[in-house]
Amino acid sequence: MSELNSHPFDALTPDVLIDAVESQGFLCDGRFLALNSYENRVYQIGIEDKTPMIVKFYRPERWTDEQIDEEHQYCFQLKEQELPVVCPWINTKKKSISHYAGFRFALYERKGGHAPELDNLDNLLILGRLLGRFHGIGAASKFKHRPTLNAKNFGWDSYRLISKDFMPKELSPAYDSLALDVLKAIDRILADYGEVNNIRVHGDCHSGNILWRDDYPHFVDFDDARMAPAIQDLWMLLSGDRQEQTAQMTEIVEGYNEFYDFDYRELRLIEVFRTLRIMHHSAWIARRWTDPAFPRAFSWFDSPRYWSDHILALREQLAVLNEPPLEVRL
Repeated sequence: MSELNSHPFDALTPDVLIDAVESQGFLCDGRFLALNSYENRVYQIGIEDKTPMIVKFYRPERWTDEQIDEEHQYCFQLKEQELPVVCPWINTKKKSISHYAGFRFALYERKGGHAPELDNLDNLLILGRLLGRFHGIGAASKFKHRPTLNAKNFGWDSYRLISKDFMPKELSPAYDSLALDVLKAIDRILADYGEVNNIRVHGDCHSGNILWRDDYPHFVDFDDARMAPAIQDLWMLLSGDRQEQTAQMTEIVEGYNEFYDFDYRELRLIEVFRTLRIMHHSAWIARRWTDPAFPRAFSWFDSPRYWSDHILALREQLAVLNEPPLEVRL
């Protein structure tokens, strides 16, 4: 493991946080609360005589201004079609990206709510309808600057990083053999599948990024928006065993098809992208290990137990990759 060094976010002191928000014309009341975010730094901050706002400071050197702007513009396009997304605030310069003390940040309206109950099929029908509308807009044009989710950047690159610098020596032979089998299986599936229809997607559409309030959801945090197949925004809503996932996916697709045609071939990609996410998640923590927030939050990451469990998860995924795809019963 690398030695922990100073990190750019170390300069994001309470004074800098408040001064950054006040540079946009707001008067802070001195109250702020760090929210659950590791990739960026996100705070709820009190505003004098007004509702608190959310401020997100982007991780330096992750996205370019052009890539962040593409995320914001996609949100604005969805909002223009009256879709329930939380968009960034526009500053006096008519920009959604603000700069202060070397940081890029965006301000958002605070939106309350709780994670949706994904075992409720009625909720999944609603989410399917909304995602169908999202993807109709997402398919209308392409991201020019944001990346495409694929087996190389989420799978092969993740494997090489973990194998080289993070996997305990005693587990390396088992990991290398298994990870290569998994990645070769994914490559075979994708080769047999043929051309993947990549569109603009949320990219990280799990329950933590959906706020449910008054029987209706709002989508937040498009930070991982990228080009990917539509199924990337759907499979993360699934849970439980195969029978449960079949019922859930059926409900999602029923709502989805009301607004955008679901490509049933993409059911074959669910376990491919689930596996890639498992690999990428470990590599994501590894790439951020020099950020002091990560060893504190993921203290178990460098333990043999964690890597043994990771290997077990990949072994289970290899078995699932060889099973028939999930079915939808409409």
